[in-house]
Amino acid sequence: MSAEDLVIGPWGARFRGRWFPCAVGRGGIGEKRAEGDGVTPVGRHRIEWVYVRPDRVWLYSPLQRRAIGHRDAWSDDPADPNYNAPVQRPRRLSHEAMRRPDGLYDIVAVLDWNRAPVKPGRGSAIFLHVWRAPRRPTEGCVAFRRRDLMWILEHWRRGGRVVIRA
Repeated sequence: MSAEDLVIGPWGARFRGRWFPCAVGRGGIGEKRAEGDGVTPVGRHRIEWVYVRPDRVWLYSPLQRRAIGHRDAWSDDPADPNYNAPVQRPRRLSHEAMRRPDGLYDIVAVLDWNRAPVKPGRGSAIFLHVWRAPRRPTEGCVAFRRRDLMWILEHWRRGGRVVIRA
């Protein structure tokens, strides 16, 4: 581990000498086995880019940023050739809309979980995003208070990793 890493455990997260409460998957932290298992995967992950709702959030970050559009979605269907990748709606295969009315995805850091190479069914869409409520479990992502997630991403340095420990 490096001083640049965001370390996440069942107790919360630590980054740059600060502690942050967070929520993890309803299946806990462990070895991810399948799509929909609710597990937050243990390991060292890289942030590939950050999605932002520009109509709701202004975020400065050294990470690559992409605006979330009305048609943006993420494929979560193991039968989809674009599984675990950004896609456009409408589409007939299962997917998750990135533009949500509830604000959970106003800021989304995309982790490299199961991205290169993609293994269908191993699990998709492990994100850092805004939480629904304090410590309310996610479907496998890691969720933070909006202001905490913004602070983390604004202070991110290239080479940093998201380290998830059981």
